[in-house]
Amino acid sequence: MKAYELSLQITEEGKFDLPADLAAELPRGQGLRVIILVPDGADSQEGDAWDRLTTEQFLAGYSDADSIYDTI
Repeated sequence: MKAYELSLQITEEGKFDLPADLAAELPRGQGLRVIILVPDGADSQEGDAWDRLTTEQFLAGYSDADSIYDTI
């Protein structure tokens, strides 16, 4: 089984268009399994928390001795 992951926008009519190159690879006359993931508020909050943690951890490893690289 092959899996493709891509982000799509839903039109006002409730439809979405597959990119032409992907549509050309999909088998004709066969069924597909489709999983639709819709971000919710919790996903956004969790992503924000990970972004903050990553920034904090990155900056925690920074020391004044590293400032020499700021002038390059």
